[in-house]
Amino acid sequence: MQGAFQKHQNMLEELGVNSIAVRYEGDLDKIDGLILPGGESTTITSLLNTHKLWNAINIFVHNKPVFGTCAGAIMLSQSAHDKRVSPFGIMDVEAERNAYGRQIESFSTSINIDNMDLKEFHAVFIRAPRLRILSKDVEILATFNHSPVLVRQGRAIASTFHPELSQNLGIHKWFVNEIKHQKVL
Repeated sequence: MQGAFQKHQNMLEELGVNSIAVRYEGDLDKIDGLILPGGESTTITSLLNTHKLWNAINIFVHNKPVFGTCAGAIMLSQSAHDKRVSPFGIMDVEAERNAYGRQIESFSTSINIDNMDLKEFHAVFIRAPRLRILSKDVEILATFNHSPVLVRQGRAIASTFHPELSQNLGIHKWFVNEIKHQKVL
């Protein structure tokens, strides 16, 4: 409904994966995993409520693989400390919205993602959140300036940056493999 969902779809297409944009509750029955794109978390909350999708997506993300980027990561958190945001609460993290500054202060940098063997991954931070880890159940996959920027807990992965804006398919490929693994279990 909002965010760079088309960029995510393009990356999945490059990997040979069929994808759909979820617009209706019934669309969730057609997918094995969900990517919650970046955007604006208060707008995402509003749109999910307006289109009566919040409850259906909440059930989905508690039971299937999900990947949240930027605002999508905020939506997976326990709290965004903003009454206008209704996160799904599936990851033991708190999100600080716009922690790196305003739009004009957006930046890109290289990060290493050792667990995925991705060296010098081009990470794009646009009004990015900062995550505070609340439990040892959250696995930190990558950091920037000592802050977690890519984390995993159970079937959920969250990035505070926009991997869909890089040319590297590595994180999306890893997520697709996680979905395939979940289907086998």
